[in-house]
Amino acid sequence: MLESDSYTVKVYSLIRDQMYADAVEILQVELETHPHSRAALSLQGFCLYHMQDFSRAVYMYHQLCRSYPDVREYHMYLAQAMYKDGQYEAASRKASQLDDERFASRINLLHAAVYYEQDDLKATRSILERCVAQDPTTLVFEGAIAYKEGDFQHARNKFSDAIQVLGYHADLAYNVALCLFKQQQYGNAMRQIAEIIEKGVCEHPELSVGSKNETNLEVVSVRNSASLRSSALVEAFNLKAAIEFEMKNTQGARDALLDMPPRQEEELDPVSLHNIGLINMDKDPNSGLKKLNFLLQNPPFPVETFSNLLILYIKHGFHDLMADVLAENAHLTFQLLSRDLYDFMDATVTLQSSPEEAYRKYDELATKHIDRLRKLTKRIQDARLAQNNDEIKVSLKAYDQVLEEFLPVLMAQAHIFWERGNYSQVEKIFRQTAEFCSEHEAWKLNVAHVFFLQGQKYEQAIQYYEPIVKKHERNLLQVQAIVLANLCVCYVMNTDNEKAEELLRSLEREEEEESIREPQKQLFHLCIVNLVIGTLYCSKNNYDFGICRVMKSMEPYHRKLGADTWYYAKRCFVGLALTLAKQMTTIRDSTIDEILEFFDHVDQHGKHIRASTESEDRKNDSANSHTISFEARMLKRVFLQLRL
Repeated sequence: MLESDSYTVKVYSLIRDQMYADAVEILQVELETHPHSRAALSLQGFCLYHMQDFSRAVYMYHQLCRSYPDVREYHMYLAQAMYKDGQYEAASRKASQLDDERFASRINLLHAAVYYEQDDLKATRSILERCVAQDPTTLVFEGAIAYKEGDFQHARNKFSDAIQVLGYHADLAYNVALCLFKQQQYGNAMRQIAEIIEKGVCEHPELSVGSKNETNLEVVSVRNSASLRSSALVEAFNLKAAIEFEMKNTQGARDALLDMPPRQEEELDPVSLHNIGLINMDKDPNSGLKKLNFLLQNPPFPVETFSNLLILYIKHGFHDLMADVLAENAHLTFQLLSRDLYDFMDATVTLQSSPEEAYRKYDELATKHIDRLRKLTKRIQDARLAQNNDEIKVSLKAYDQVLEEFLPVLMAQAHIFWERGNYSQVEKIFRQTAEFCSEHEAWKLNVAHVFFLQGQKYEQAIQYYEPIVKKHERNLLQVQAIVLANLCVCYVMNTDNEKAEELLRSLEREEEEESIREPQKQLFHLCIVNLVIGTLYCSKNNYDFGICRVMKSMEPYHRKLGADTWYYAKRCFVGLALTLAKQMTTIRDSTIDEILEFFDHVDQHGKHIRASTESEDRKNDSANSHTISFEARMLKRVFLQLRL
């Protein structure tokens, strides 16, 4: 028994209000003085279980089973806690030791759950056949099996049947939405999600949905309460983010994750941590990679974690780290990677030591994908001749899936020649795959880049860049800055300066409007475009115009000046200084004056901005040399000497 009635009342009141963490603190004090108290151990186990702290709950029920072996309920609770803690074999053994008719149904379902988690669907189904067919739990299990087998329509029907029997349950509504997502019925899935969120907000205003945004990240955590779990809000917002991500709306996905009930990072579930890391890779790749690595080292984690981490390492050029992760997690390779993805990773590892052998492996994989694409093309044609709309839809979906798997292989092949500057060979590779890829945005973009870099094919590059820009002509900030910059250069090199100027004016206008809406937001599109154009003119020895364009790219300094932008800007000034020193060119005195004034502005705004990477910092003992301000003063001194 607990020490006093007041303790008992307080603990039960906290449990009634689902304030389990507070109850655990009180019970912990009680257990320090009475370590074998049945009431304290039992209540502690109950609270920890509902807090989803299953490892500690297992410990509590172990204590109870040892101290009170005749109380069969504790053995059942221990088996359930073991299952929740991922101790599937132990949970199954414990359940098998229970010989009590009262728990027969629960034991069967626990065995079924263990088999399900171990992907033994045949054994799961055999147990369910012994259960009541129209029992809601049986219906949910059948839906889960169908989902894992990829029969999303049947799974959705089973979850809907369970809702008909039980009434509305947020977790079941989420399951329906998840099936719709897998069927790519995004509109219907979003409607289900909206209903879950609306009900969650109405029934649980204390969960502070939508209280967090990009400018207000410090909000009070709602913790992992029972009401949060029952509302399925976390799952709903994660699914909403996934749909937005699939629809290429990265900002919408980011907003969905921000709208989620606020929690501290250490309180996040694995799916939320995975999605937050993934969705913010463009803003903070180091943090994203750390999150995925943490998940991989602390199972259970979403099955996509392993493949996503490998792909992101490749995307960011960390091939050695990718190889390390692959080697350290060999047990996950065949479990979580498809054969094609593994072959792609293997070829990428080979690339570091033998590009020729890597190309051969990529080529073998590409041939497999092309064979599949040809067969699917034939299926689509046959279905159209037979006017079989269902077959057309299925075949088109399969074609798109294979095409998405083929493109990374194609780009990896092309990249080998790209790195060697053999752009004509890259163009040849792309032309050979035009039959399948010519409508894909990534293919068209890379073809444009290849034409651009060949130097004499600006007209062809314009044909590919222009549709991309025109598609977003009302929101140019959605277009990659390098695409806008390259298109401007193409216009200039094609003596179509009016189009280049019009594009620059439109971009400048959009940045000004965006700055008014979000004053704190950093915008670099116009900066990058001006840097590229300025660098082009400098390379053509037209320094008077080119260097002025580079200086303009840094305005306003407090927003545009940074290590990356300064790195490209200073190269133009160093090139100009070298050319002037060799007396290979001349520039106007007024341009020199503007350059000196520019360095003063950079000196003023760059005092606390490092100009080099951390690895370069370690090689240099002078702290000042690591600031943009220091480098600006050095360059100013050079130009003052050149003016003498």
